[in-house]
Amino acid sequence: MQAYNRLPSSGHSTPSPPQSPSLRSPRYRPNSARPKSTRPNSAQPSTAAVSLRGLPHRLAWLLLSLLLRRQGIFLFAPLIYISGMLVYMGTVSVDEGRLIAHRPAPGSLYRSPQLYEKLRPDMDSDNSSADAITTIWKNSYKGGEWMPCVNRSFGGLPESNGYIYVEANGGLNQQRTSICNAVAVAGYLNATLVIPNFHYHSIWRDPSKFNDIYDEEYFIDTLGSDVRVVNEVPGYLMERFDQNMSYVYNFRIKAWSSIQYYKDNVLPRLLEEKVIRISPFANRLSFDAPPAVQRLRCLANYLALRFSNPISTLGDALVRRMKERSISSGGKYVSVHLRFEEDMVAFSCCVFDGGKQEIEDMTAARERGWRGKFTKPGRVIRPGAIRINGKCPLTPLEVGLMLRGMGFDKNTSIYLASGKIYDAERNMAPLFEMFPLLQTKEMLASEEELAPFKNYSSRMAAIDYTVCLHSEVFVTTQGGNFPHFLMGHRRYLYGGHSKTIRPDKRKLAQIFDNPNIGWKAFKRQMLSMRSHSDSKGFELKRPNDSIYTFPCPDCMCRVNRTEGGT
Repeated sequence: MQAYNRLPSSGHSTPSPPQSPSLRSPRYRPNSARPKSTRPNSAQPSTAAVSLRGLPHRLAWLLLSLLLRRQGIFLFAPLIYISGMLVYMGTVSVDEGRLIAHRPAPGSLYRSPQLYEKLRPDMDSDNSSADAITTIWKNSYKGGEWMPCVNRSFGGLPESNGYIYVEANGGLNQQRTSICNAVAVAGYLNATLVIPNFHYHSIWRDPSKFNDIYDEEYFIDTLGSDVRVVNEVPGYLMERFDQNMSYVYNFRIKAWSSIQYYKDNVLPRLLEEKVIRISPFANRLSFDAPPAVQRLRCLANYLALRFSNPISTLGDALVRRMKERSISSGGKYVSVHLRFEEDMVAFSCCVFDGGKQEIEDMTAARERGWRGKFTKPGRVIRPGAIRINGKCPLTPLEVGLMLRGMGFDKNTSIYLASGKIYDAERNMAPLFEMFPLLQTKEMLASEEELAPFKNYSSRMAAIDYTVCLHSEVFVTTQGGNFPHFLMGHRRYLYGGHSKTIRPDKRKLAQIFDNPNIGWKAFKRQMLSMRSHSDSKGFELKRPNDSIYTFPCPDCMCRVNRTEGGT
């Protein structure tokens, strides 16, 4: 009987070959006659020699016979090999002094201070560069420049379908996302939006309300023809809930839900209840949305949201003071968003040059802000890998080195937007050495001017936002909502170009950890990075990109085209 062959054939099946016979040594075959030796006894080796030489041979033949007889034992071959290697290694004595030292991966260590000391003489004596602040933006967009074109409605609104109340969580710009998305949802559902409530967070610790940060009356008036906005839900509706908003039905909506989800699931309940609550609301609307939704987002972000009068007044005053201090460059200055506060350094889990004190400070900060998050059983933190991946915040020293390499000399006026820098006296010293004209809001404003805003992180961030918005160059050193909103807002104001330097932090990690690099090679790398940022200044929004970072083409229109454009 032939075995079934699963392989395709030409019309007939081919029988399987017969099984190979088991291989055995003739020495151990049963009933096999061993030929007797015809050699004289004098040629025979001694009995002791035969026993010494024959035992290993016999064991080898026996092992081979077993393996071939029972082929399944080959499954244990890797274990046998590993066991043999372990036994062998256990018999080898290794002199500790001859062990090969572990070499850290390039970019895994923080050695920027050593690089700064090496490059500083050549950096200070370099007078070859033109003034970077007047020559940095050279890229021209083939499609031409862009201009704001947010269309506004005229005429009355139909009867409202009900009231939507949202809670905006997070910091200043995460709350801004919630506000703009809430406007878009309310307008699309023909609902009335209640002024969003700002959720108090243990990290930001800012109890500010909407009207503390934004001009509430201006917000309501600007949206008047597109979306109804009120301060509170009418009392007659709240009677059903004992005037307690927490009793109102709360939708738990998944992040990045489509606008169709709101129409299919939220609108029917809104029509039934007449008032609904959505909490939390950050990132609860997809960036990929129809033009009607995008128009409302543009309207809210770029036209309706204006900082409150106290914030605008101080912010505009600091912009004027920065321009006055930049008279040698035509009133142009550089703004840098530096994230080297204690909580940011702690959250990053990166290691810098603070030694034992830094370790103690970061351990305490992680426990305060994220109790138990970083000490869970099984969690492994690899600071070197984090640095290689470009996830470590840039230090003030690294920002200074980068900017000097990009051609900004020590006479450049710089505005530093940041919170309280960790170990500021030590970490800020190199940056002031490289840029003695550097300013912060605490240096530009008097104590009396800042007093109403201190202890309110969102209000202080709003002042920084204003000064950064009007700088000639904006430098972002860490991701987050603050730089993303600023880039989009700057594109909206400056013809579609963000005028923003976005360094490649993975590449920076490799460069800062290279002790052999010279000033000319370092500068060449930084100028290339600067040029890349210029080329990326004009970018159009892709389907899943944030409209708040890429306002073209939803919030802007093309006004002209250069020769050869499409």
